[in-house]
Amino acid sequence: MKKYKGFFLDLDGTMYAGTRVIEGAKEFIDYLAQEQIPYLFVTNNASKTPEEVSDKLTKMGFVSTPNNVVTSAMATASYIKETSPGASVYCIGGSGIKTALKEEGLVLKDDEHVDYVVIGLDVEINYEKLAVACLAVRNGAKFISTNPDLSIPTERGFLPGNGALTSVVSVSTGVTPMFIGKPNAPIMNKAIEMIGLNKSDVVMVGDLYMTDIMSGINAGIDTLHVQTGVSTYDQVMQEKVPPTYSVKDLNEVLKYYTEG
Repeated sequence: MKKYKGFFLDLDGTMYAGTRVIEGAKEFIDYLAQEQIPYLFVTNNASKTPEEVSDKLTKMGFVSTPNNVVTSAMATASYIKETSPGASVYCIGGSGIKTALKEEGLVLKDDEHVDYVVIGLDVEINYEKLAVACLAVRNGAKFISTNPDLSIPTERGFLPGNGALTSVVSVSTGVTPMFIGKPNAPIMNKAIEMIGLNKSDVVMVGDLYMTDIMSGINAGIDTLHVQTGVSTYDQVMQEKVPPTYSVKDLNEVLKYYTEG
């Protein structure tokens, strides 16, 4: 295994499972922090701000600040700012995506006469919100979704994810949105920009092949699959492009780094 200068890390299934810290995860982050090796937690969750994500991690015992977090909301806001500075946006979503859009100087509006429609996970979704989004897209607004996740794991079980909400607007209008989050390029471009290292010097770590591992593959960076979440070793090794590495958990990586 190569020794990398920086790490991109998935959260659910890699750092924790629900409220349980995954074996080896905290110790690995402690090591990175101690050795001053840069790391970013890369999450498709657009409903939380970096401060909220970092606060949750800190309470679970991880070494984290908001500067260690990149969300699909941040990547979405950065993408729109770069392509259409000062654009108007109709946004469905929580505080994370709305805060990110405002911080990039974009104008949030409550009607269908906008430049962009952005959809992030909204646990208070209703018919009117979806109706305005559909009207705006039909009026010519560019359609962006923070991530394609069809379901999300919770204590209750798997609930509808942002991809499921997005599909309502997509099916109604016949317009396919641009997805920003893993496994798509914009969120990884944002992460690479933030970490300030060459692609050859960083690795994407995660449990789910179709989002975490594919995000690294699509971005042209090495990938490290951890067998602590959804995708099994047998499954990922049968893929056309397998991960660069697969380990039982992050204890294996920590042992390699500390013992050579």
